[in-house]
Amino acid sequence: MGDPAGIGPEICIKALSIPDVYDRCQPLVVGDATVMEQTVKSMHVNVKINAIQSVKEALFTPGTIDVYDLKNVVIADLNLGEVSAMSGNAAFEAVKKVIDLALAEEVDATVTAPINKESIHKAGHKFSGHTEIYAHFTNTAKFAMLLADENLRVIHATTHVSLRKACDLCTKERVMEVISLLNDACVQFGIAKPHIAVAGLNPHAGENGLFGDEEINEIIPAIIESNALGYDVEGPVPPDTMFVKAVQGRYDGCVAMYHDQGHIPFKLEGFQWDNEKQTMKSVKGVNITLGLPIIRTSVDHGTAFEIAGKGIASADAMLVAIDYAIVMAKHRKK
Repeated sequence: MGDPAGIGPEICIKALSIPDVYDRCQPLVVGDATVMEQTVKSMHVNVKINAIQSVKEALFTPGTIDVYDLKNVVIADLNLGEVSAMSGNAAFEAVKKVIDLALAEEVDATVTAPINKESIHKAGHKFSGHTEIYAHFTNTAKFAMLLADENLRVIHATTHVSLRKACDLCTKERVMEVISLLNDACVQFGIAKPHIAVAGLNPHAGENGLFGDEEINEIIPAIIESNALGYDVEGPVPPDTMFVKAVQGRYDGCVAMYHDQGHIPFKLEGFQWDNEKQTMKSVKGVNITLGLPIIRTSVDHGTAFEIAGKGIASADAMLVAIDYAIVMAKHRKK
């Protein structure tokens, strides 16, 4: 469900109000049923909330949203659009529960709505995001963030660290690791022989050492060795041209060296800003955590506190995240 003070409940309801979602999967929401009921009322939509305490109680019927009820929000204390320890704890407990359900194989895949890092921290849970929570509770050491939407698929060598630290973490071993994770993910998406591009870290991919030597010492050796292992890898490619080519289908996947290098072109392609209304009119794209023993996809946007409760949040990204979870779950079952 995500943070109850954000748009998570709203986009869950909007996505699961579309009947054909139930033709493709059996969805249920993990979170607080009272929050979901209140959100339904404020949205004036014709759906019912079915509060359950186990997966086997779910109805999986269009028009009824099954909510695995954690009963962890005091509705009178919930202020939409505000950071709070209660909301942070509720969001954290929902993530932890869905991980447990997946590890127990009670669900085939998990899809996460946005959480607020400040609220999570206020609740005493010292994680920098969903990815790190999933890695911790699944005991996963080697993992990476993948952003995906249509032709553009971007994996990150580093994410939630300072830019200075990111440069040090872009080692040959790490670049090879994310190339392997990206290749395996593309195969899961039905791409038999993925063609992968690796971005340079420095301007002009280092310009043969003129603007830095990370390409020479770490990135190029990783590409050479990955190709020797049978992967189809190109680079290092200057990122200002790599992403343009990727959007047009030149590459099946891209390796970004740090958070913003991958996120900025991805959001420029998938997000649409309405300047007149001063809000996002569409937010597409999915965030997938690779390397886990379970499937986790997510919307690639935040809690949008500024529009929480207004009924104008876009469910586009949630629908894409659900679609990717279905594809990955079907592939895993083969």
